[in-house]
Amino acid sequence: MNVIQCYAPTNDSNDDIKDHFYERLQSIIEKFPRKDLTILIDLNAKIGIDNTGNEDIMERHGLGERNENGERFADLCAFNKLVIGGTIFQHKRIHKATWISPDHTIANQIDHICINKTFRRTMENLRTRRDDDIASDHHALRTGRNFQAEVFSFIFLGFSQSWMNYFFLDLWKITQFLTINI
Repeated sequence: MNVIQCYAPTNDSNDDIKDHFYERLQSIIEKFPRKDLTILIDLNAKIGIDNTGNEDIMERHGLGERNENGERFADLCAFNKLVIGGTIFQHKRIHKATWISPDHTIANQIDHICINKTFRRTMENLRTRRDDDIASDHHALRTGRNFQAEVFSFIFLGFSQSWMNYFFLDLWKITQFLTINI
């Protein structure tokens, strides 16, 4: 399994910076076999619930309205045949929002997990974990996958502390499981 973890520029960032980020991400994606690819992204991208024209990469269980970063993200997923995990599963709004404003008036789904669309049925019940203390204003995403993996490859574009803390905890659990069961 190949994992790419990254942090994208915000929607307010300069278009050149965002273009450079997506070009760099695309060049990294092209280096790996797509069947084994999982992308963990703090994208600052609102994908929304409208999947018109994007039915092959997302379902209608997103949150809110799509923004410019959401358009870029949808294009990246369509080009690479990736499915957006947070739109597949029907959950309450509180279990979809990965970021909530300090005054609790705004809830956004801006962190995403993507996998090859051929393997979308292997993803299980993606939702936020609100009870985990990860020292961030984001909520961790949790999902399961039906897979047997032998090799983990990591590429880090930028650094997102919220993802790193939670992801490495789960990676340790996966490694322990594989060590015991393989």
